[in-house]
Amino acid sequence: MFMILTCTIIAFTITSLTMLMCTIISKTSKKDREKSSPFECGFDPMSSSRTPFSIQFFLIAVLFLIFDIEIAIMLPIILTLKLSLSKEWIVTILIFIIILIIGLYHEWNNGVLEWTN
Repeated sequence: MFMILTCTIIAFTITSLTMLMCTIISKTSKKDREKSSPFECGFDPMSSSRTPFSIQFFLIAVLFLIFDIEIAIMLPIILTLKLSLSKEWIVTILIFIIILIIGLYHEWNNGVLEWTN
């Protein structure tokens, strides 16, 4: 019992000292003007650095990420297709591709892929 208590106290002391040292070392100036100012190639910025993104750009970026992940899912399917040529595997691949095509058609039909409105 005494051994468990001793190990617990030592572990608590080491973690407390580590957290205290990290807090002391990482103290920075809260009013550092140069770090809080926007950086634009060494020049003063021409306009506000907090301008919002275009929603169309954001949607295109999200669609790119989704299709990129889907391609990463499809690559191993192509490699394992040589090993097992069963009907179930081919039907699964076809259903996956059909769902992708239907999703792309739905996005195209709703005008998400059009850059200018």
